[in-house]
Amino acid sequence: MDLLVKGKKPYKVLFRKGSLAIFSDYFPEVKGKKAMIITDSGVPTSYIDELASSLVHPYIFTFEQGEKSKNIETYQKILHALADNGFTRDSYIITLGGGVVGDLGGFVASTYMRGISWINIPSTLLSEVDSSIGGKTAIDYEGYKNIVGAFYNPHAVLINVDLLKTLDVRQVKAGLVEAIKMAATFNKDFFEYFEKTPYEELDFQYVVYESLKMKQSIVEKDPEETHLRKSLNFGHTIGHALEKEGKGSLLHGEAVALGMLLVSEGEVHKRIKEVFLSYQIPIEAGFDEEIIFEDMKRDKKKNGEEISLVLCPRIGEFEIKDVPFITLKEILGRK
Repeated sequence: MDLLVKGKKPYKVLFRKGSLAIFSDYFPEVKGKKAMIITDSGVPTSYIDELASSLVHPYIFTFEQGEKSKNIETYQKILHALADNGFTRDSYIITLGGGVVGDLGGFVASTYMRGISWINIPSTLLSEVDSSIGGKTAIDYEGYKNIVGAFYNPHAVLINVDLLKTLDVRQVKAGLVEAIKMAATFNKDFFEYFEKTPYEELDFQYVVYESLKMKQSIVEKDPEETHLRKSLNFGHTIGHALEKEGKGSLLHGEAVALGMLLVSEGEVHKRIKEVFLSYQIPIEAGFDEEIIFEDMKRDKKKNGEEISLVLCPRIGEFEIKDVPFITLKEILGRK
């Protein structure tokens, strides 16, 4: 059931359940090497302790949970800790946490000594189905999400759905949005699985595996987002702006869900909305159209007086379209 993501720097994606105390059995190359575990305050200490117990020379760096920590100040503190504790190019960084931890820790790994080995252990459904593979690493800067970063593939990824057991239900449902997004734009059979399966009966191992199989095929063809990989942004262009304006009131997946609905029409809109409703994923939020509009004018996907949007004309299909800003204003008015 494991995956191998191919490219200039191929890497394994292992699907394993159980305790992290046997981590080094999966990755014997780490045994005896100095390793920094980068995590945040939201990750249960039992997971961190289990992982540390499997390493000979562990160092733990924990930062405060939340997007607000994905900044240059935290990045600098980690660099200082690495240099101060004698980490070298044959050392390892292990990220244990959600997307913020993976993005930030991966960016550190990509830049420290021009790149050291990095193993990613996502611990949220959102990060397992989406950011765990693909090599996108970044920090936020001046209020703009992921504006400073690099494409840098991990040495390996460990998917352990047992880590989801301690997650808040709201976090899990927000993570489901990314899987539903993949299904809506690439796999109608997978989308139908969500239409037919109640939340209590979802097989999360299957959900993660199917999502990553789709993302694997995309990132292998377009590792640095020059064309096909842009399709993964369905719902994200507006979603990022909503998330920024919400200042923490909306989870990433919830903001993306709203973005997906705003750019969808007709039967597609109806089916996506019904899936979100069945899983009790929020589909309404008050926002100031003008603030969102002005924020999107500064989006990195802007091209002159147009902005690139991913649309879903039919379930299982996508199209990437440059939309004039005047049309974008009409889309925002659909709320």
